[in-house]
Amino acid sequence: MPSPAQFLDSESRFLRFLSGERRLSDNSLRAYSSDIRIFFTFLTSQGLSDLAAVTPPLIQQFLGEALARNVSHRSNARRISALRAFFSFLARGGEIAANPFAIIDLPRAGRSLPKTLSHDEVDKLLQPLTASPLADRNLAMLTLLYATGLRVSELVTLPLAACNFSAQFLRVLGKGGKERLVPFAGAATARLEDYVQRGRRQILGGRRSPYLFVTRQCRPMTRLRFWQIVRAEALRAGIAAAISPHTLRHSFASHLLAHGADLRAVQMMLGHSDAATTQIYTHVESERLRRIHQQFHPRG
Repeated sequence: MPSPAQFLDSESRFLRFLSGERRLSDNSLRAYSSDIRIFFTFLTSQGLSDLAAVTPPLIQQFLGEALARNVSHRSNARRISALRAFFSFLARGGEIAANPFAIIDLPRAGRSLPKTLSHDEVDKLLQPLTASPLADRNLAMLTLLYATGLRVSELVTLPLAACNFSAQFLRVLGKGGKERLVPFAGAATARLEDYVQRGRRQILGGRRSPYLFVTRQCRPMTRLRFWQIVRAEALRAGIAAAISPHTLRHSFASHLLAHGADLRAVQMMLGHSDAATTQIYTHVESERLRRIHQQFHPRG
């Protein structure tokens, strides 16, 4: 069921605003578009072709139908957040009188704790077993990800010029085009230098690429391909749980806080704009302590 032209035109202008003014990534733009178009489909099914006709009761009907289809609280909250921003954009431009999502509360649900690896599991994952240019690259990527807590999108597109070996820090361009410096040292430095001097040169075979981590086609690795590598390496290391690149980011933050790192420092390294986002990792450590107490305290 196609959406009216007004809907698609408004969405296109909103996405251009997000891209140009807020400098959101392509992945974020696709997520916004997906959530907005789900709502467009609902409006079309209701016989509506005017965004100014959207009312809070209509929004509640939309949410009720989503819950009836077992759409999760988390997904509904994300949709409301995207639609609230979209209709706010329309209201600021004078296309509608007011934002009907302004009075809609986000669905509340318990926030799940992020999965993390133990120190032993990290050691197994980062243990080199084979020697080849691609194995050197994969190990360098895993080691750097755990050492810095980068987002996978930041890791796979990291320029070689962003890596300062003498000062041991990365210059990372994160969400919204915000730049931050992230330190690395120890095993990460040795693995990275070895990869750049040997593995990367062999993969490129005399060709050039601005990216730190490259494929045989001289292109940066895709997020999906790196996810597959992480999963394969985890199975090789005997880690049964399904992990992703984000698991190493979570482990980086949790292990730092567990060893006394300052929350503000971890927030800066992760590139979180809000400290509340980083505080989830303090709950991970609290949960670990609670399990230890229950296991070992005589009256736990």
